Amino acid sequence: MSQKSFDPIWNKIYDAGAMPRAPYDYIASFVFRNADKNKDRNQLNILEIGCGGGNNVWFLALEGFNVCGIDGSASAIGAAKKRLSESGLSADLQVGDFTRLPFEDESFDMVFDRGALTCCGTTSIQKAIGEAHRVLKPNGAFFFNPIADSDTSYRSGVSVADDLTVEIKEGDYSGVGQIRFVSRRDIDIFMPETTWNKKRIERIEITDMLNPYSKVVASWRVEAIKVNNG
Repeated sequence: MSQKSFDPIWNKIYDAGAMPRAPYDYIASFVFRNADKNKDRNQLNILEIGCGGGNNVWFLALEGFNVCGIDGSASAIGAAKKRLSESGLSADLQVGDFTRLPFEDESFDMVFDRGALTCCGTTSIQKAIGEAHRVLKPNGAFFFNPIADSDTSYRSGVSVADDLTVEIKEGDYSGVGQIRFVSRRDIDIFMPETTWNKKRIERIEITDMLNPYSKVVASWRVEAIKVNNG
């Protein structure tokens, strides 16, 4: 896996134990909103791209879904497997490359990214979203959650190749390695109408009013349905 599709700094972060335990509420909302009510949960296949320590995977497995997760960090996958085992749960967890998903075509009802693809360069993001489209079933749902270019961290870093920002010195993403900050226009480039029917595009911003510079934490929550070509 190239550095643009997995930043090695995440191995250090995960080795230090920085793995959330609780699932993200908006991921749960995405899944329950798009789950086919005519099927049992164990018939619905869900993939998380960049599952980290497995907080979302653990929750969805607990809820009875058939879950897979992939991450570039062996430490994160090891921790996720351990947690699932301790809870008597199971999921297909793999160390792998987001740009070459090790799954068959049309395998999943839902695929989601919770802030993982934004750590890749433009080239890798485009390939990874293409892979998400490939492994989704017809009319499958995709959730894309990159950091927005209105985030305070964007203006404090150094721009390098493949539209990445590094050496970030301010904001919530200081010291986390490479970030691809995403604009509204980027979303349409990454997810053209020929392949995706976008259902939601939300920019979530939190402004810290106690910060003398009014620090802004900003991200996109994009929900789309796979367009079937042919």
